[in-house]
Amino acid sequence: MGFIVNPIAGMGGKVGLKGTDNVVGEAVAKGAAPTAPDRAEEFLEKLKRDMNGELFEVLTCPGIMGAEECRAAGVLAHVLSMEIGDPTTAEDTKKAVMLLGEAKADLIVFVGGDGTAKDVLDAMEKTLETLVLGVPAGVKMYSGVFAVNTSDAAEVVAAFAKGDAQITQLEVLDADETAIRMDTFSVKFYGHMKGPFLPAHIQGSKQVTPETLDEKENQTAIARFIVEQLPRDATLILGPGTTVKQVADLLGVKKTLLGVDVYRSGKVALDADEERILEEVKDWRSTWIILSPIGRQGILLGRGNQQISPPIIKMVGKERIVVAATKSKLQNIEGNVLRVDTGDAEADALLRGYIRVVTDYREWRLVTVQ
Repeated sequence: MGFIVNPIAGMGGKVGLKGTDNVVGEAVAKGAAPTAPDRAEEFLEKLKRDMNGELFEVLTCPGIMGAEECRAAGVLAHVLSMEIGDPTTAEDTKKAVMLLGEAKADLIVFVGGDGTAKDVLDAMEKTLETLVLGVPAGVKMYSGVFAVNTSDAAEVVAAFAKGDAQITQLEVLDADETAIRMDTFSVKFYGHMKGPFLPAHIQGSKQVTPETLDEKENQTAIARFIVEQLPRDATLILGPGTTVKQVADLLGVKKTLLGVDVYRSGKVALDADEERILEEVKDWRSTWIILSPIGRQGILLGRGNQQISPPIIKMVGKERIVVAATKSKLQNIEGNVLRVDTGDAEADALLRGYIRVVTDYREWRLVTVQ
């Protein structure tokens, strides 16, 4: 197994930068801390358990790009002969992919986000038959090359090692982070990579919300019902997406399409990061989180809305999380389940089980959260 960690992936999440590409310095200045190394260790520790003592060989990068995480997880690894930058760069990732291809790695596992996936694909011109799997650690992760979470990634690799995983084509999407930071959704298909597949363990690519009249009317009906049901003095933490934006429209306030906003007393704090959310909320007992899952993936928390952090989730509580999804979006979610990947085991456990999803005016369904 080739193993690559992008240590800066995901740093732009909690601080509201909608990605980390080209803004590492700004993320650090806003107090961001690395999250990918911890995710890498979680993956390796779970993989060790799932392999039940069976030996597996790991080829990895020096320092924080893999060697340190392997050492922390107690996984013996051979370190590639290469130098890495400080901070690391896309060129470091590409160099590692080329070396792993030359070493005939059976599977390359990378820890990062969509930008890392794109870098891996760019470096695979001569090794397109090498299998790849992504461990989610970025901000958005719209691509279908990622496992749902670190635990699922380990189970996929263990199944592959034992010959129990299918091999399929996995999509890589190119997200324009500059456009996304300008609140314009700009994501396009970038290419395919072959990878191991285990049902319900791979997240699939994001599905874009259709711009049809029926879809917009369904979104409006959902928003009307939500607004009518919530107390007038409620503080609302509004997640990304067009369905949630309809709620803001009915409240008569602006909303960022791709950011997290806080509505309180007729006013809205736009594009709030974790720190701003904590400042804006005065009474957690009268605070609600309004969310819509990512199309096809069904992920509620942990993709593109990391500003709504585990501490915030715990203070609000599951009973005051309102999920909104049109009927077509819900029907197209793979496995008919919702998923969470907050990076915090306690927060994920709090959210598991059944949750009510508003699907139309005065209509809702109970859906399982994994």
